[in-house]
Amino acid sequence: MKSRLKFNAHLPSWMGSLSIPFNAKELTSQNPFPATSKSIVNHADLSSLLSVCGRDGNLNLGSSIHARVIKQPPSFHYDTSPRNALFVWNSLLSMYTKCGKLQDAVKLFDHMPVKDAVSWNTIISGFLRNKDFDAGFRLFKQMSESRNVCCRFDKASLTTMLSACDGLEFSSVTKVIHGLVFVGGFEREITVGNALITSYFKCGCCNQGRQVFYEMLERNVITWTAVISGLAQNEFYEDGLRLFAQMRCGLVNPNALTYLSALMACSGSQALVEGRKIHGLLWKLGMQSDLCIESALMDLYSKCGSLEAAWGIFESAEELDEVSLTVILVAFAQNGFEEEAIQIFIRMVKLGIEVDPNMVSAILGVFGVGTSLAFGKQIHSLIIKKNFSENPFVGNGLINMYSKCGDLHGSLQIFYHIHKKNSVSWNSMIAAYARHGDGFRALQFYEEMRVEGIVPTDVTFLSLLHACSHAGLVEKGMEFLESMTRDHGLSPRSEHYACVVDMLGRAGLLKEAKNFIEGLPENPGVLVWQALLGACSIHGDSEMGKYAADQLFLASPDSPAPYVLMANIYSSEGKWKERARAIKRMKEMGVAKEVGISWIEIEKKVNSFVVGDKMHPQADIIFWVLSGLLKHLKDEGYVPDKRCILYYLNQDKMD
Repeated sequence: MKSRLKFNAHLPSWMGSLSIPFNAKELTSQNPFPATSKSIVNHADLSSLLSVCGRDGNLNLGSSIHARVIKQPPSFHYDTSPRNALFVWNSLLSMYTKCGKLQDAVKLFDHMPVKDAVSWNTIISGFLRNKDFDAGFRLFKQMSESRNVCCRFDKASLTTMLSACDGLEFSSVTKVIHGLVFVGGFEREITVGNALITSYFKCGCCNQGRQVFYEMLERNVITWTAVISGLAQNEFYEDGLRLFAQMRCGLVNPNALTYLSALMACSGSQALVEGRKIHGLLWKLGMQSDLCIESALMDLYSKCGSLEAAWGIFESAEELDEVSLTVILVAFAQNGFEEEAIQIFIRMVKLGIEVDPNMVSAILGVFGVGTSLAFGKQIHSLIIKKNFSENPFVGNGLINMYSKCGDLHGSLQIFYHIHKKNSVSWNSMIAAYARHGDGFRALQFYEEMRVEGIVPTDVTFLSLLHACSHAGLVEKGMEFLESMTRDHGLSPRSEHYACVVDMLGRAGLLKEAKNFIEGLPENPGVLVWQALLGACSIHGDSEMGKYAADQLFLASPDSPAPYVLMANIYSSEGKWKERARAIKRMKEMGVAKEVGISWIEIEKKVNSFVVGDKMHPQADIIFWVLSGLLKHLKDEGYVPDKRCILYYLNQDKMD
């Protein structure tokens, strides 16, 4: 069954008609175990049937087979070998663990007349699969200390343990198991080596993962894929691509997962040229239609700014899943097509296409100051209906949505309803208060965050510096910058430095801001110089502004900010010739001023305006009302601020 979605509204011409094929999941309730009169008692048939029970979670049938085995043990009938009997007991053990009945599995394990390495591996795997790492590790320790030769750990034991080591907290466990690899003489086992590489990279021990790779005498496609994927996941994108190129020059051919890992590396490093080469290889091999490959290609092109190419893949896809739909939503949102992303999401919901938390989180990310709060509330209703409220990404997205749409109270309500608040939740609220100019409440939230034991991140300090800037808390802001490195080991980014310059500049400390920039450990970026120039514009300091503008010209020649702000500075000082030169220079460079937008939402519709805008259907009435308001303001003594007068670029002097 397929449903297709088509619409043309608000889409760029190259997008054509949106058509989303989506395969609905068809569930069957057929009984795979029809009744039969044949008596199944040999070990091979019993084990095969128990394997199916474990795979399908059919505990009732599995338990019935267990009862049959107890009444008629297989070793007393067709099979007289104790080894075959153990084969059946291990199958029963596997069935109980896969059905999630660990207590029953433990009882069976304890009462088994004889055990081997498979028995131990099965029960250990059951605990690890159910995230009971303490029990799993404890059993493995008992197994490794066993003096019974039949119960000593083997390569399957090692790979089972390594598969559970996923995260920084398991790095020491991985190293211990690596030691046991040499103790047991398994260092030449390729499956063990592959598991070690994967585990080391998942634990963030990239150097150890590389070392295992380079020391392996034999490597297969899984080995190469593990290290390329590990490098990409740990943001060593260029290293991953170099290794991929090296692999292609060797005897081992990449598979689909290898190409996926290489595409991930291309996306992370925005290596469009390399990505296109891989795309060509996939076409040559006939692998471009793979669902995961298509999603990875869409992600690559969207992150490299080639939205048209991403859309082309999306349109030509024969089948789409939640991942590919999420990728295209994020692609539109991150490339400035917020309205198109919203339109796609709305059509998906109307057609009944299953929406998951990742899609909802992606669409919440497109909300900004010009987005309808009413539409945001509709998304919130959908979240409640779908029971996505407990998803941390969705909850944090709602906090930001309400905040950016001007509803700070709504953000606060969402925050208090989140049961498991993480650092992103707290950061979102601190940023919300900073965004709304309530710096003191933002700092209060930070103190509450510390009391709750939440570790601050660099984003936390960015919001705190922003709050201090708008609240005029210079000393507190400098304390935060120092604490960031001293107490938390976080390295400030150019955004943090720009916030400090903005904070000092707003307080009128322009010389201090300049000295701060000159003392930075790295080359100041565009944001830093723009912050200083903005402060000079606020205080009308043309001398310091000229210095900041010259630096900004060098850092970003295409930016309109230095021209516009210098023109405003000269206007505030009455230097009309200098202002005219700034505007003329801006024209000669072909730089256009970014247009500011104001907006208001009335009856669930957002009305946006720019300077001199007469496109609104009620423009005449709006301008008539504004002229009346301006007259009343002047009668009350209002004097226009002449620092921000760049209405039209062809003005030579202010009226």
